[in-house]
Amino acid sequence: MVKTSVVILNWNGKRLLEQFLPSVVEHSLSDECRVVVADNGSTDDSVVFLKTNYPGLPLIMLDKNYGFADGYNKALQQTDSEYVVLLNSDVEPTQGWLDPLISFMESHPGVAAVQPKIRSYREKNRFEYAGAAGGFIDLYGYPFCRGRILEVVEEDKGQYDTPIPLFWATGACLCIRKKDFVEAGGLDARFFAHMEEIDLCWRLNARGRRVMCLPSSVVYHVGGASLSKDNPRKIYLNFRNNLLMLYKNLPQSAYHSTFLIRYLFDFLAYLHLLLQGDFKSAHAVVEAHSDFLKMRSSFQFTRRENLKKTTVKHISVQYRKSILLDFYLRGKRTYQSIFRTEKELTQSESSE
Repeated sequence: MVKTSVVILNWNGKRLLEQFLPSVVEHSLSDECRVVVADNGSTDDSVVFLKTNYPGLPLIMLDKNYGFADGYNKALQQTDSEYVVLLNSDVEPTQGWLDPLISFMESHPGVAAVQPKIRSYREKNRFEYAGAAGGFIDLYGYPFCRGRILEVVEEDKGQYDTPIPLFWATGACLCIRKKDFVEAGGLDARFFAHMEEIDLCWRLNARGRRVMCLPSSVVYHVGGASLSKDNPRKIYLNFRNNLLMLYKNLPQSAYHSTFLIRYLFDFLAYLHLLLQGDFKSAHAVVEAHSDFLKMRSSFQFTRRENLKKTTVKHISVQYRKSILLDFYLRGKRTYQSIFRTEKELTQSESSE
């Protein structure tokens, strides 16, 4: 059994495999690491390309497109290694990127998952939207990153080069102990795609397992290879799945107040999209809330189980204020403008 498996989930991504798989193989393959491609029911020539050009790489064939969440669940069921890296097909790793991740995990048994620093493939001096230098959520479930607050993405000037505990690590490049992945229940297949890694990391944090960013490891991510961030389908999945995640994981003491404010903020987002004339996106927000209400009852058992297994009632790395109010009312557009020191994140208190 190898120590680490780098697993790439592919769906109709021949072009991305042609472009990025060579660097993944070059910088990852070793006696202790294998590269695995799991094909999510592609209908293009991805499989032919892999069998022709990479006959030695393990190939997992799934019978249909199970989405990001269940695609990885099913792929990891067929992956036997201590550590697994969920790696997007549009990621270019750098020389030695795996060593800091695995070394840190080996020497820190309390850490369940880690991510590298994620830079943009197109603008390599900037962070990448989906992950940057580590992920967090605010009091109302809105995600942000060290290096990216809402739509503002910072240039990487080394300002976030310290390792730090996270609320969530990006699914674009998530290194996790296979045991922790299984014990936490894996990714929620009902999400299909988007927010599933935040939901998983919430469970890990709530059960006393830590998540970290190790900026000494660097990868470059294209982002938006499946759906651009402004695509109405992506907006729908992000809003719906974020609400489902809150329902699954919020402690009872915070449940009603959080959802009350959250409904208000989402209504304002809906009005904003309408005023911009983006009717498809506005409809996606409404549809997301409607489907959340339809699906909520089917998540009741999951919510009870999550709360039952929770050992950490107040996750210290959750930001206890509103990132939206910081951004729009206080003009704070960067992580450093909100937290002058890393300790302030864990010391922040709810005052909204």
